[in-house]
Amino acid sequence: MPSIIGGPININSVSGIVNFGDSLNTSPKSASKLVTGSGGANTGNFVNTNNGISLTNNFDPDVVDQPTVGNV
Repeated sequence: MPSIIGGPININSVSGIVNFGDSLNTSPKSASKLVTGSGGANTGNFVNTNNGISLTNNFDPDVVDQPTVGNV
């Protein structure tokens, strides 16, 4: 299917899969985990975040969250 994108587009960095139209297979080539507090990873041109006390639990008992060994 064709895609129409209108308006201004602001791209700071790309770290994911973008699909326009038809696709057979999309698979990630890498996987990472980011642990941040409340409102810590906001992106945009105008961000206003008001937080009180923010506690983040980064306990991760499993070794691999998303294996990417078999992805081509």
